[in-house]
Amino acid sequence: MAGNEWLNGYLEAILDAGAKRSIGSRQPTLPSVFEKEEVGNGKELGYSPTKYFVEEVVNQFDDTDHHKTWIKVVAKRNSQERNNRLENLCWRIWQLARKKKQIKWDDASGLAKRRKEREQGSKDAAKDLSELSEEEGRQEITKISKDGAVMPHIDSDIKMWEEDGGKSNHLYIVLISLHGLVRGENMELGRDSDTGGQVKYVVELARALAATKGVYRVDLLTRQILAPEVDWTYGEPVEMLTRPSDVDPSADGDSCGAYIIRLPCGPRDRYLPKESLWPHIPEFVDRALAHITNVARSLSDQIAEDGSAKPAWPYVIHGHYADAGEVAAHLSGALGVPMVMTGHSLGRNKLEQLLKQGKLSREDINSTYRIMRRIEAEEVALDATELVVTSTRQEIDEQWGLYDGFDITIERKLRVRRRRGVGCLGRYMPRMAVIPPGMDFSHVNTQDLEGDGDLLSLFSLDRTQGKRDLPPIWSEIMRFFTNPHKPMILALSRPDPKKNVMTLLKAFGECRPLRELANLTLILGNRDDIEEMSGGSAAVLTMVLKLIDRYDLYGQVAYPKRHKQSDVPHIYRLAAKTKGVFINPALVEPFGLTLIEAAAYGLPVVATKNGGPVDIIKALNNGLLVDPHDQNAISNALLKLVSSKSLWLDCRRNGLKNIHRFSWPEHCRNYLSHVAHCRTLHPTTRLDVAPRLPVDEPLTDSLRDVADDRLSLDSTAAAADLKPNGSHVAVILEALHRHRPDRTHTATNASVDYSPGRRRQLFVIAADCYDEKGRLVIDDLEGTIRKVMAVGGPGTGYVFSTGSTIMDTVEALRCCHVDPTEFDALISSSGSQVYYPWRDLLADTDYNTHVEYRWPAEDVKSAVLRLAMMDGAEGDDLTVDDPASGSHCYAYSLSPGAKVWKIDAIRQRLRMRGFRCNLVYTQTCTRLNVMPLFASRSHALRYLSIRWDIDLSKVVVFVGEQGDTDHEELLPGLHKTLVLKGLVKHGSEKLLRDVDSYKREDVVPVENPNIVSLAEGYDVAEMQSSIEKIGTR
Repeated sequence: MAGNEWLNGYLEAILDAGAKRSIGSRQPTLPSVFEKEEVGNGKELGYSPTKYFVEEVVNQFDDTDHHKTWIKVVAKRNSQERNNRLENLCWRIWQLARKKKQIKWDDASGLAKRRKEREQGSKDAAKDLSELSEEEGRQEITKISKDGAVMPHIDSDIKMWEEDGGKSNHLYIVLISLHGLVRGENMELGRDSDTGGQVKYVVELARALAATKGVYRVDLLTRQILAPEVDWTYGEPVEMLTRPSDVDPSADGDSCGAYIIRLPCGPRDRYLPKESLWPHIPEFVDRALAHITNVARSLSDQIAEDGSAKPAWPYVIHGHYADAGEVAAHLSGALGVPMVMTGHSLGRNKLEQLLKQGKLSREDINSTYRIMRRIEAEEVALDATELVVTSTRQEIDEQWGLYDGFDITIERKLRVRRRRGVGCLGRYMPRMAVIPPGMDFSHVNTQDLEGDGDLLSLFSLDRTQGKRDLPPIWSEIMRFFTNPHKPMILALSRPDPKKNVMTLLKAFGECRPLRELANLTLILGNRDDIEEMSGGSAAVLTMVLKLIDRYDLYGQVAYPKRHKQSDVPHIYRLAAKTKGVFINPALVEPFGLTLIEAAAYGLPVVATKNGGPVDIIKALNNGLLVDPHDQNAISNALLKLVSSKSLWLDCRRNGLKNIHRFSWPEHCRNYLSHVAHCRTLHPTTRLDVAPRLPVDEPLTDSLRDVADDRLSLDSTAAAADLKPNGSHVAVILEALHRHRPDRTHTATNASVDYSPGRRRQLFVIAADCYDEKGRLVIDDLEGTIRKVMAVGGPGTGYVFSTGSTIMDTVEALRCCHVDPTEFDALISSSGSQVYYPWRDLLADTDYNTHVEYRWPAEDVKSAVLRLAMMDGAEGDDLTVDDPASGSHCYAYSLSPGAKVWKIDAIRQRLRMRGFRCNLVYTQTCTRLNVMPLFASRSHALRYLSIRWDIDLSKVVVFVGEQGDTDHEELLPGLHKTLVLKGLVKHGSEKLLRDVDSYKREDVVPVENPNIVSLAEGYDVAEMQSSIEKIGTR
């Protein structure tokens, strides 16, 4: 092989193309050769012949061939410059091939290891759940309808939506679709990879839900964009999708319609691709929380039937894609509202495909696509969601089945256990439901599908007669054809390599009978100049033009440059009138909405056998499935449908007859039925908020004059007990508990019990001041508290947030000579508990109830000991710390040098077994806190902001440069953050994530005007100036 002429020819071509520009240095790294796309600005580097030849050399020959070639060149060494360059090039290529081979082996080993871990986790969980009988374990979750089509199974315990008597339930539904350009009219579908079918789907879903009986309001939340390169409509805060009169003109107050709500998130003057949105998600969560709270208050006044002023919280929060799924998870946890998730496309599936291609290493994939951050967001969504809506069975089995948080075997067993009334041992798996997307058929005129009168007008000799009423896009397409009377084969997609248009063109070009019988129309997005398009799209369109030229298909293929969204129905109609066929030849199609659209206009279809089209064609019975890699299969299927008029008519009739199964009313009916069932499994408690005080009511400077039934400590006894030099923390606790009233807490008086009154702003001290042994550094903590309280002023509330227990916290405040009642709240044990010192150190039982959902409690206690320790760890490396544990927090002590897994690895191992928890290393890696999923310091802060009706933009969080493993969660968001440099000298963040996971910049924005740092040695005046700078007053 050393003398292989192809290899030698490729090497010579690389030299001719300019190897120095492509190869760069002697470092054998993949990025320098493959010139990855620049996702940040949506552009790719220009076409490089060097890139092409290097890929051919690396992919077609192994490293043994490269080594032999290098040895041969070295043996022929001479003083000629070209020979030296060739020798150098051969060495680099050889090293590159070896590196690629090693990366491929490492990735395969990593996937195999992860697969083995998932199998072990599934076995562990199945062993614990082995009480099921074999008959129960084999229960199916789909059933065969009478006509043979596989349709989603609605369990007998799920009531269909019509069974509620048709009464108005006044439901408020929140949909979230964060990325892309979202608007109700003239959608710019195909403008970029972020503005595609998902945008159309969520807008139409919002409209359809608003038109459903019982739904009062639908909000579609997305990002507000004021960038100059996009239309001004994307900067409008509110866009009405449907008015009440549009939904039902006869309805009287039963609906207020659907709206697009655009919320600022990140830099408003820049249109960011989805890969750059991750660090701005906390800000979107905070703004969405404020919006939902305001709407819930407003709706309570409009629809309350019992005269109560309780907020009308959403019926469900539905996140679309990974980013919105994470947003929905946080909102669901903050509000106690059920969540639904739709993935649209999934990160683990994409990661595996990219690794199989072998062009990019895992590190390059992660940096380019932020793939690990996306996967973690999907896992977070799985932790929180009640229901995952999928389009097909394939999505469940082959895509969601790749995730740590979902195992279909465990999910089935847990579902059967719930039906039998048997406990699930702390395990949880979300429910999966196949609910195909709907389509609006209201504008489809079936009578218009019959006859060809308008076609005759189009083809008439009189250029003006009868053409005025015809769609302009018809003439735009027909001008390409030499003989426009032939049946039209229609393909409609983005110019994306995955859509496999090149194989379709080859199949058409190489099948002479098909070319003689039909024309081909390619609707591939919109373009002005191919050279100005992103690399992937430009490459596809360039190859299309080359293939048309290769097979001399001029006059037989149409490829119009532009079309509007409103033209799409007319394009389908034109293809149907010519007795044509629609084809979707994608390599993999997650669903295939265009197949349903085509069927609605009477078009038979040919579609890929990979993915959703299998279910669609089985339900519609209107076409043929093909292998997208087989050109002959594609051409034969097209020829069969076009040439056989009887088969064409049968497929057309079947499609029109069965299309109602994919209507929006049917979709909403199934959707709301599943959501209603999921709500029966979700806690019924809902978050109450403090009543809003009149604007002119004076701000309270003290907590003692807010409610009549507040604690009134004996002045002399309390003063004696709370002296700074008290002997022990128990003295303070005894004094605080001495006069606790015997009350039964109810939700009706929650706002009175827990609200401290109006606050201009809230200062949260969350600095984790520990020494290397995990002990609080009292001097630093005391100095910080004193300075923060010195700049507070009237109307400022104070919260102390820590990973320590409440006992340790009160003891620390005593040592700092600070009265605990100076604080409105104490957040302890990493956010698992909230206490009110001014209320007799009362624990917030509402918060406990709020966060305990899915808390596995005792079932996870021993599992953590088993799963958190590495192989070879000693028995005392990790032990249960009973004194530091509580009902909602299990604490574990770490010995020095303990061999324990990092947070992400422990969480992964727990997820695989069905446990949903939050974990935090605290006190300089000497303690591990395991808490309920929704318990965290950042979550507790959002909880208090709602309960106390405090705008998060008026909250300042004081932190150090490092801290516990939840430190980075406290930095981003709508609140302001003051980083006190030099305050925290020892943190726990080394046990947070592995090096191959996502990075800190995917969580915390690199540039954030809400985060300000204070240099070491700051004084009160500098702190005051910084607070004024970030604008909380």
